[in-house]
Amino acid sequence: MRHTFRLHALAACLALAFSAHAAEKATTIPDQAVAAATTLRDRAMNDNTGYEFVSGLTTEVGARVAGSAADARAVAWTVAKFKAMGFDKVYTEKVSYPLWQRRSEHAEIVAPFPQPLVLTALGYSAGTPQGGLTAEVVGFDDLDAFKKADPATVKGKIVYVSTHMQQQKDGHDYRMGSATRTGGPVLAAKMGAAAFLLRSAGTDPHSRTPHTGVTGFQDPKEAIPAAALSLPDADQLERVLKEGKPVTLKLDLDVGFAGTYEGANVIAEVTGRKHPDQVIAIGGHLDSWDLGTGAIDDGAGVAIAAAAAKLIKDMPQRPDRTIRVIAFANEEMGLWGGRAYAEAHAKEVSKFQLGTESDFGAGRIWRMTASVKPEARGAIEQIAKVIEPIGVAYDASKPGGGGSDLSQMHAKGMAALSLTQDGTDYFDYHHNANDTLDKIDPKALAQNVAVYVTFAYMAAQANGDFGSAPGAFAKDGAHD
Repeated sequence: MRHTFRLHALAACLALAFSAHAAEKATTIPDQAVAAATTLRDRAMNDNTGYEFVSGLTTEVGARVAGSAADARAVAWTVAKFKAMGFDKVYTEKVSYPLWQRRSEHAEIVAPFPQPLVLTALGYSAGTPQGGLTAEVVGFDDLDAFKKADPATVKGKIVYVSTHMQQQKDGHDYRMGSATRTGGPVLAAKMGAAAFLLRSAGTDPHSRTPHTGVTGFQDPKEAIPAAALSLPDADQLERVLKEGKPVTLKLDLDVGFAGTYEGANVIAEVTGRKHPDQVIAIGGHLDSWDLGTGAIDDGAGVAIAAAAAKLIKDMPQRPDRTIRVIAFANEEMGLWGGRAYAEAHAKEVSKFQLGTESDFGAGRIWRMTASVKPEARGAIEQIAKVIEPIGVAYDASKPGGGGSDLSQMHAKGMAALSLTQDGTDYFDYHHNANDTLDKIDPKALAQNVAVYVTFAYMAAQANGDFGSAPGAFAKDGAHD
């Protein structure tokens, strides 16, 4: 009897010890930090720092296509702005990438009903021969139909693929549009097509504003001319094709590669008080396409991160960990800045506490997902409770990917969030001439800043980590 009692007592002690050890392993956020984050959240909701930032960038620099003179001005502007905002460190890291340039673009139906078409060349497209290219058009309803085509029916012709995107809150139709834009031209080139056209990967059916974007060409020698028609012009071409008569189109694109370019990621920091080598990473990409002024894609993202970091910097006491803002170079033509950053910092991935990037416009954030270790889920829930009152729901069933450029650090093992914005009308303006400042609602932008400042500060003050380690999240499939 006494022996049995001793066994029960020993088991109870071991259970208590295990429970205490488990509690020690759990990542938590102190009550004081939760209270401070709530104050920061409320302050951010009424702060216009983010809007002033993106207004200045789009007004004083404008469009910032990678490798252009405006791209260099944007880097200088952002360095100066970060310094004026009072960050503890401001520096750049070099990023090299192919230089692609757009000079002019024209298209017209030659037969059976002559008329001009509004279109724009796609990134990494080849140019047409001097004087343009004239060929018969062969049309397909979608990318899958094109994949099934007999190459003999495509060779020497201009391929047109129609992909119809619809407005969605989470923008999921873009997967279809983007796949057509990136993969379609590559497939057309392999089949011997003379050129490739697609219905723009956008959702505004009333505006003759074609959507540009990068193709999947990796080797300039393999590229063919590729362009996107505005939605009304795509409709027009489709009606002509349905007449059943041969359709001939002339395409004249003066675009192409012009060597290599050395750009830069621009980085600013609020140095951590207790753990300066541990980092909360936030940011956006500094480059934009050349058709609009890059307000929602992605001046807003850089502005959100910078404004959130400044609110933390302005607190009476520095955060425990470093807040790092990264304005990435050349996201638009292949995540060059994000990939360069991940390669340069891969060995430091364990020091990245948590990260995410804003690159889906300036609509209100409505959902948070996370890729963290199980012991940190409680801390994520603490963050969720603070941002829930400003309209953000936590979905624990989905992983977080970190955003476009920071998905590259997440792939190396960085714990990451995804903070999903309302993108219902995002693809009305994405990659086209209507991406301008008037599309940003200052109050919605402030809500984004409030979410970012809340999570960043709480993560910086957490007792424990979120699970960053080499290869930690390789299986979650969350890379944006």
